[in-house]
Amino acid sequence: MSDRTLIRVRDVMKPEVDMVDGMATVSEALATMQHVETKSLIVNKRHEHDEYGIVLISDIAKQVLATDRSPERVNVYEVMTKPVISVDPDMDIRYCARLFEKFGLSRAPVIENRKVIGIISFTDMVLKGLCKL
Repeated sequence: MSDRTLIRVRDVMKPEVDMVDGMATVSEALATMQHVETKSLIVNKRHEHDEYGIVLISDIAKQVLATDRSPERVNVYEVMTKPVISVDPDMDIRYCARLFEKFGLSRAPVIENRKVIGIISFTDMVLKGLCKL
């Protein structure tokens, strides 16, 4: 057995998440961002059997800003990724980092009982996780 410290996603995730409706315009979505270091918005489910989506600031930069589209005329659903790859709060951050690497992710929602309870990024895993090892 290894005596390595187990650090779970829930130990290093950010519990503050900005949520948005997919029908909102990009301009409206950006205006609703509440958390200072937010680099993504989680797109709410439309109904119980739907899945969450995600839109990254980089998606908006690439698909709206760089293409000279008006943020007042582009809806979030046009630039989001859905379904989003999510992680379990009890996952070891080592496996979470491997998942991110394998699928080219920079951040993902943390979902427990089909509800978003936080968001995790490489930054959270490295800066908060490695110092606990």
